Order: sequence, then structure tokens, then C-alpha cells
Amino acid sequence: MSKTAKQPEPLSAIDRLGLRVTTMIQHPIAQLNGGVVVHRLDTDPDYAWEAILELIRETDGIEMEEGEGLITLKWDLPTDDDKRVELGEIEALEDAAPF
Repeated sequence: MSKTAKQPEPLSAIDRLGLRVTTMIQHPIAQLNGGVVVHRLDTDPDYAWEAILELIRETDGIEMEEGEGLITLKWDLPTDDDKRVELGEIEALEDAAPF
């Protein structure tokens, strides 16, 4: 008997664009600068571009400037005054996970 491997489902246009934007935001240089410019590709459908813009608009802490085929995203960089959670400050849940 031959085993047929399941082929993974291809990503939707929204998922592909979301992955690209997320990768750009998480890039170390973008994190140091507190911002990134995302250019719209010719292969990005209108519905995917609009869906991602809507998600970004709903996200707190991100400023967005829209241009012709691009968006500029900016966010505040962490400061020394920002609260940092130390490992000892986190309490474990006493109840076991329900699954």
C-alpha cells in the first residue's frame, strides 16, 4: 500500500499578506526604529489589502498613514519606565487545563 501524504492547503491571499506584514513588523530593524513601510504588491488582491488595513486600524498602539499603494506603520518604543514582568511575579494556575 502506498501512503499518500496530505498536501497542506495553500494560504489565502489575506493570510499571505498578513504573514508578510507580520514578518516586516517583527524584523529587528523595524523594532529598533519603531516603524515600517509596507508596499502593496501587484499580486495583493483588493479584498486582502483592505482586510489587512482594517485589522491594523483596529489594533491599539499602531499609527497608520496610508499612501499610494503603501502604508507606514509606527508604534512607540519601550522606555525604561515601562513595567516589565519578571518570571517570579507570574503565578501558576492551580487548576489543570480542561483538555
